[in-house]
Amino acid sequence: MKVLVVSQYFMPETFIINELVEEMEKLGHEVAVLTGKPNYPDGAIFKGYQVSGVQTEKFGKDIDIYRVPLRPRGRGGAKNLALNYLSFAFFASVLGPWILRKRKFDVIFVFAPSPITATIPAIVLKFFKRSTLALWVLDLWPESLVVTKFVKNRIILKAVEVMVRIIYRCCDLILAQSERFIAPIKSLAGGTEVLYYPNSFKRVANREMLALPDEAEKVLRENFCVVFAGNIGKAQSVETIVDAAKYLKDIKDLKLVLVGSGSMLSWVQDMKKEHRLDNLECLGRFDISYIPTIYAKSKVLMLTLNSDEILQYTLPWKTQSYMAAGKPIVGAIDGEGARIILESQCGLVGPAEDGKTLAENIRQMHAMAPEKLQAMGTSGFNYFEKNFEMVAQVKRLLGIFSERAK
Repeated sequence: MKVLVVSQYFMPETFIINELVEEMEKLGHEVAVLTGKPNYPDGAIFKGYQVSGVQTEKFGKDIDIYRVPLRPRGRGGAKNLALNYLSFAFFASVLGPWILRKRKFDVIFVFAPSPITATIPAIVLKFFKRSTLALWVLDLWPESLVVTKFVKNRIILKAVEVMVRIIYRCCDLILAQSERFIAPIKSLAGGTEVLYYPNSFKRVANREMLALPDEAEKVLRENFCVVFAGNIGKAQSVETIVDAAKYLKDIKDLKLVLVGSGSMLSWVQDMKKEHRLDNLECLGRFDISYIPTIYAKSKVLMLTLNSDEILQYTLPWKTQSYMAAGKPIVGAIDGEGARIILESQCGLVGPAEDGKTLAENIRQMHAMAPEKLQAMGTSGFNYFEKNFEMVAQVKRLLGIFSERAK
């Protein structure tokens, strides 16, 4: 099968689509990627790439990557992000048909964590190539714009809703990353088919454990570490983690460890100083190759999200990576994330934004026998293997494509 992946983000930016594309190729399919110049998350074009012009390169054994210009996201903010989103949609729509003029595809597959505007060039290409168009929705629009306060104007939000309605109805198939996504997608999608297709995670057996920097190694080795890994931003409710740390100051060997960067990192560091939270550690951002080592040296992995209604529909991708690590999970999260933790029996969970309950659950897990914590981790791993293991999920995805390809 010949598959074109359209994604605003791609390697060296770290998104799940990189591994999905690799697995498609390994399974014998011809895959090409139409993407932009890498600039996420820091907002500057990565070294080795240029803002202007089209660049091509190879990924994996024989995957062609076509990169169109875009405006870098800079330091964020509504104006910068809007220009970033729209510039990719424009250049990929205008240049994509020319760049790919000699290629045919059975399926055009859009990876859409955010923005949904990345689908626009795929719609243009669909009519040029007469291909089946499949959209993987990982972020609901316009709801996510409301939650993040990216857009507050009601007229603009209504216009975005109309745009999303049109985009959905131009697709042949929509894949929803959460079961709770299906109803709101169907309300806008008209007759377009909607299926549940969750995020997956590529687990590498017997992966070599990389040596960590001395400071990180010491923190993880000498303490009972509850680790949060990923974006440290507003949606992740890091205020709840700080609040929990205040309730846990009496446990001397307990550390709440944040691994990553984001818009709220400096705030967390300020709170650590202001409230003398010696039990709160910010280790900074690590290359993804170090994450398995960090997980392995952790006692518990932590999952938090805001209580906004739209986030209740979302299953954060880190849930799957946590489960694949075979570690117990403690959560302050509502909706789909809470359901998965409880259904898989892989940990303890309390309401989103409830620092006190999070602290109580962490205190309870700190007091547990190692065997009980290990049983939770094993239960989560078994659930992961059954529902989220990447190779099996990619085979399922290709089967869906094969049934619907024109």
